[in-house]
Amino acid sequence: MTRRFLSYVLAAFFASAPVASAEWQAVEEVRPYSISGKTGAELYESIGERGPKAGVTGRVIAHTTFKLTWTRKYETQGNACVITTNRPKLIITYTLPKPAGDLPAAVKGSWEAFVSGVAAHERVHGDTIKDMVREIEAMSIGLTVADDPDCKKIRVELTRRLGEISAKQRQRGRDFDKVEMGDGGNIQQLILKLVNGH
Repeated sequence: MTRRFLSYVLAAFFASAPVASAEWQAVEEVRPYSISGKTGAELYESIGERGPKAGVTGRVIAHTTFKLTWTRKYETQGNACVITTNRPKLIITYTLPKPAGDLPAAVKGSWEAFVSGVAAHERVHGDTIKDMVREIEAMSIGLTVADDPDCKKIRVELTRRLGEISAKQRQRGRDFDKVEMGDGGNIQQLILKLVNGH
């Protein structure tokens, strides 16, 4: 086989094979909400009054949300339907508390330790979201459903698989929170150090 012919064969193969998107990057942004207070206890009380609402549990210290959209291309190949392009656009937003005014020097250090620990906790949630998107991308690129020339069955199958992956990501988040927020957990320790001024 000549080198020229081989290059044509490879070019034809890569042109017809489903291609995963070029390495994408999540956009991560921090959305602060204002709290007041001059002591650790006052700051924590203000968080309880002004923190973001999350589900039925009331207000929380911080939370992580995301917006995920896809550029997806379905192609009919023979009598089958194939997903040949699947590029994600992911925006992750971390909502964190921020004191409205300057803090006394004695409180500033404990506040910074507290909010850094809370931010690190939320970043773990961000990582699980990015893992979920990578799993969706790997599962769906090249996904093929036979006997689907109108590309309708593939959408049902994709939705089913997305539901499973999404449920797994939410469970990971719940399991992580259960450990972090349980008795003696990291978040509880951060709160105690802030309120007690350590």
